[in-house]
Parts: sequence; structure tokens; C-alpha cells
Amino acid sequence: MMQSPSKLSGPFVSTPSGVSGLQGWTDLPVDLLHSIIPLLGSYVDLSVFVSTCRSWRVAFLSYPSKSTLCTVLLPLLVQPNVLDLSPHLPSSNGRHELRNCKLIDLAKQNISLCCQIPRKTFENMWFVGSSYGHLICCLKGNFFIVDVLTGAEFSPPSLPLSCDFDFYYYGTLTARPASPNCHLLVSTHHSLFDWPIGSDSWSQLMLPYSRIDQIVEFNGQFIALDCHWRIYILKLAPQLGLEQITTRRFLDDMAKCPQNRWLVVCDDMLLIICYYESLLSSKAPVQYKPYRLDMSTRPAKWVEVKKLDNWALFVGRDFRSPSFSCSSPEQWGGWSNRLYYAHNFQPLTVHGLGDEAEAAWEPSTDPNLFYGRNRYKKVQAFWVYPSMFSSDG
Repeated sequence: MMQSPSKLSGPFVSTPSGVSGLQGWTDLPVDLLHSIIPLLGSYVDLSVFVSTCRSWRVAFLSYPSKSTLCTVLLPLLVQPNVLDLSPHLPSSNGRHELRNCKLIDLAKQNISLCCQIPRKTFENMWFVGSSYGHLICCLKGNFFIVDVLTGAEFSPPSLPLSCDFDFYYYGTLTARPASPNCHLLVSTHHSLFDWPIGSDSWSQLMLPYSRIDQIVEFNGQFIALDCHWRIYILKLAPQLGLEQITTRRFLDDMAKCPQNRWLVVCDDMLLIICYYESLLSSKAPVQYKPYRLDMSTRPAKWVEVKKLDNWALFVGRDFRSPSFSCSSPEQWGGWSNRLYYAHNFQPLTVHGLGDEAEAAWEPSTDPNLFYGRNRYKKVQAFWVYPSMFSSDG
């Protein structure tokens, strides 16, 4: 008969030095539990750890650098178009009807997972972004923000359209909503709006050139990319502002991908990923090339990265969903220097970066799949790290 974790004993159970007198696993020191957390190989394993007992959950909550787990654990793949029809799943949370969506942990694909998002985010509202484990959707200036895995939700004050032709292109959070000084940023064609979470009003920054398409956090700063691929340092205080980072003109081959470029932070590099449709003679239909921003020169320049040693990238269909990087993918059966592209029904395709595009391509892949990134009204397949990963201490 299996014994309770709190009462394990016997000749094969050793007592670590310094923990004599403990009654069982629930009494393990916090420092020891903290050393175990980064060794867990998947979100599923981490969930089991957190749900084992109260003291282990408290140990995770007090873990001093949960955000670093995002570089060693895989993001989860959410497929809103693939429904889980299990009869035991509730259809409502008491406030909203729910859509039960397929959730995939690549490190534990034999385990069936599901997440529940309000139906209105998929059926009635426009998708404008996902950030820190949250979906950001809107309808006529009314924003709705919901935690993908916990269902926690909130809404800011309404943000009216400035004119009939305006449109919300992009939305992102600057931190986990429960964190101090978290902001919701929303980009339209002519403005960038800022709502400090919990406040009563928005502030507005008129954009001198063009709309902001993406914002990432890099080395303690927020970096913004506009639709003409200019980059800026975004400042929230003392007031909302943009400071352009002067760069040399793009290389000729970068100029060949006018519609598909996006930023991703990988280790200590800020990358821009360029998407190209391959020549008819190529085995792989597309090619993705990473370039890193070199700020040691004035002006700064983009330098092609021939190979991402020990790193893999994860990309969703919609331009507004963030891209992620993860180290040591071989630990869960993946490959380094690869880009994992999420699809709506087929879970994903794997692409070699740069010169490895043809070598990594699987010829049996559905030839009708699309590999660029676009803007969609409805939520598309996307990668997510649970919001609990983004609060330290």
C-alpha cells in the first residue's frame, strides 16, 4: 500500500543533512524546495508540485525568480479552434459562457489539457493581444482582459474611438496585472493609449510617424516597433513617451520581407525575425532569419544570427500574440535553432532557422498551411506562459 507523502519512512528513504527531525515531505525546507522548482521539466510537473500540499504551494509562491522559469520551461500552446467536449467540463463560470479549448504541453503530450475562455472573447470581441498569460480583447472601446488559465478577469474604463476610421491595432500589458505599476497599452493608427491598472482614466500619446505594432521588455526597458520597423525605447514615467533608437538601414535581404518582421527576446539578444517565402526550387516553403540588434555601434545595426545555439523560438499566427524563446529544447525532445509555429488545427510545424530551413523541413507537411503572421479578428492559436510565472518573490 502506498504511504502518504507526509509519513514516508523505511530503509530506502534517506534524510538529507540538516533536515533531521522533519515529519515528512510537507516539512521540507523552503530553500530545498526552491532548488527543486527549476529542475521540473514541464508545466504539468510544476502543477503537480504546486498542488501537492500547502507548504509546497507557498514555496512556489515565494520562489524569488519565477520569471526565469520562462527560459527553461516550454510555453503552452492554446488552440481556441479545437474544442474539448469532455462532459465534466462546465459550460459557464456563473458570469460568462465558456469555450473549452485544447491546451498542449509539448513536454507531456500524452496528458490531455484544457483551458476555458469566455465565449465572448472568441465570438463577439476583437482580439488585440495576449500578454503575461492574459487575453486582451475589445468591442467598441470596451476592453476585456482575462487570465487564460485561471479565468480571473477585469476591464478598464472605456476608451472611445477618436473617429469612425480609427482601429485598435495592438494591446499589451507591461507586467502581471497584480504587480505594482502594471499598465495596459493600446495602439491605434494615430495614438498610443496608457491605462495604469486600477486608475480611473487613460493617457494618450499622439504618434508622430506611424502606429506601434509591438512592444517587448528587454534588459529592463520596453522596446517598441512601429509599422515601418523603426524601434523606440518606451517610457512610462514621468509621462508616456517614445525615444527612437537610430539604426542603420536594413540589409537588402531584410528589405525583401516587407510585411513579416517581429521582435522576440532570446537570452541576452533582442532579435527581429524576418519571414521569407522560399523559391520554388526550395524544399522548405518558407524561411525565417533572425537578426540581433547590436547597440555597440552608433547608429545601432541589425546583424544576422547564423545559428541560435541551444535556443528555440515559439511563434503564433497572429502578429499581436507574443513570441517566446526557450533554452535546451532537447530536454523535452525538441531541437535547437528551430522555430515552432502554432496552427489552428494541426498543432504546429517545425522550421529550421536560417540555413537550416531545408534540412529541418518535413516533406509530408500539409502544403496548404500558412506560415506568415497576420492580424485576425478572432483569437488564433498562440503560445502562453501562465501568469504565475511572471511574479517574482
